[in-house]
Amino acid sequence: MRLTDPIASATPADLIATVLRRDAAAPLVTHYDDATGERVELSGTTLANWVSKTANLLQDEFDVGPGSTVALALPVHWQTAAALLAVWSCGAAVVDTAAEDEDRLTDVDVVLAEQSRLAAIEGQGVEELLGLSLHPLGMGMTGYVGDARDFTLEVRVHGDHFAPYQPPTPDSPGLLLAGLQLTLGGLVDTATELAGRLGMVAGDRVLVDEQAATEAGPVAWLLAPLAAGASIVLSRHPLPGGLQHRAETEGVTATLGLRLDGIRELGRPAQS
Repeated sequence: MRLTDPIASATPADLIATVLRRDAAAPLVTHYDDATGERVELSGTTLANWVSKTANLLQDEFDVGPGSTVALALPVHWQTAAALLAVWSCGAAVVDTAAEDEDRLTDVDVVLAEQSRLAAIEGQGVEELLGLSLHPLGMGMTGYVGDARDFTLEVRVHGDHFAPYQPPTPDSPGLLLAGLQLTLGGLVDTATELAGRLGMVAGDRVLVDEQAATEAGPVAWLLAPLAAGASIVLSRHPLPGGLQHRAETEGVTATLGLRLDGIRELGRPAQS
């Protein structure tokens, strides 16, 4: 099955807009963390709301826009999905540090980091720093005494709709990762091509665990499903043997980087 050609001059913001037009109420991202017992399900509308609030925070408080660079020192998480899409909605570039690499943070404009990584980042003299507790109940950071601003507290007061001061353009930088550079338009084109090559189709419900998502990168675990019209089931700290049951209860139709009985693994030929 061939995917629809990418929208001319599309950016990641257009992928979210397409989701909202197609079925805003359907589950889009379902996130599990077996270490905390967390399950969070976001519809297209809910994810878009978080994207808008985060984009407004970045634009209004940190002047993020085209030409800006924002580093994400975050694990694979639903809040990371919102942060990625927010940065791209502002027209800025993401510097991805999900692999615990803080060496490239001194020249970026803003850093969003999980609380456990703040001390190491503050030691580099980073000035514009937002800390994320990633708390399953949405609480802010606790036991923290540094200078980073608390993302959870800050983002709540920002608007539910986002209008960039300068609309994103496809030729602006979008992702800087280990020597790889992609424009905003290149992110959409690459995601669309990757979804087609993997055999990801509209209506798929794609299960990906933290390890596979970290190795594959955000184009694979986030943008490719959005480009294909699929939904995502993220799993952090999965219990041994627990993903098979999760896939069955969540109605998973495909996996990324996982082999489960009776469910096709994307990019791997079907077994006869």
